[in-house]
Amino acid sequence: MVIVAAVDRSERAAAIVEEAARLGEAFDQRIDVVHVLTREEFVSLERSNVNDTGRSIPVERVIEMAEAIASDAIEEAGVTANAVGLMGDPADEIVEYANDQGASYLVLAGRSRSPVGKALFGSVVQSVLLSASCPVVSLRIETE
Repeated sequence: MVIVAAVDRSERAAAIVEEAARLGEAFDQRIDVVHVLTREEFVSLERSNVNDTGRSIPVERVIEMAEAIASDAIEEAGVTANAVGLMGDPADEIVEYANDQGASYLVLAGRSRSPVGKALFGSVVQSVLLSASCPVVSLRIETE
């Protein structure tokens, strides 16, 4: 079994990884830290690279970029974990990865948004909470 920590590029990432590490230690389970690059981010990277070099970016390279973001969160938290890079819709990819790995817990944190903001822009955390088949630990982390 595994504890899956889903991180973005925010200052909340290390706290998410730290909480996952506490759960992993308590239940003697490995930690996988996942970052998902959205298709929009991929398209933006692709445009920039084609404009700069005339070549497209292989999908494997994009996944490596996502994995590097997960690695940064692990390093900042100072724990032992596996970095995983994915590409696609964040909520779908996180839930699918957790299901595929037989995760015992999924750990993540959302942004503070108004109810109208959530309705207009959606919420990865909300989608994961509604779709995950394992318990979800949703952290509320105040950022400055």
